[in-house]
Amino acid sequence: MKKLTALVLSGLALSVAVPASAQFAKAEDAIKYRKSALFVMGQNFGRVAAMAQGRAPFDAKVAAESANTAEFVGKLPWAGFGPGTDKGETKAKAEIWSDKAKFDDLAGKMQIEMTKLAVAARSGNLDAVKAAVNSTGGACKACHDDFRSK
Repeated sequence: MKKLTALVLSGLALSVAVPASAQFAKAEDAIKYRKSALFVMGQNFGRVAAMAQGRAPFDAKVAAESANTAEFVGKLPWAGFGPGTDKGETKAKAEIWSDKAKFDDLAGKMQIEMTKLAVAARSGNLDAVKAAVNSTGGACKACHDDFRSK
């Protein structure tokens, strides 16, 4: 699992180094990229959330690793929301492009909360992790409510 995560993160990190306009040959590639980044972020956030909610045993090391991964990957998907990526296999609503300022603001707030979650998880304090999970989940939900189709 660690090798797969490292491989995915390495690939995503390399793709961030290239300007977004040259990053994707086709709109479908951008959609796959953002969906992959959001999936990896969600899996790692979900692991920490399960611990915070008592659905999984709390393991401070795993929580810190997962929160750090979610924080890093949470910076990646936004390049995949370029022109022409509103069509195809996506749950992205048209409002992402018609209200880009609000979308960008909510994405920024989510990234701030992911950073707070990573700090809380590195502390090893379960109560701090619980509070950060609630805030981060709220930031994710706010964006999903307005910009993601069910």
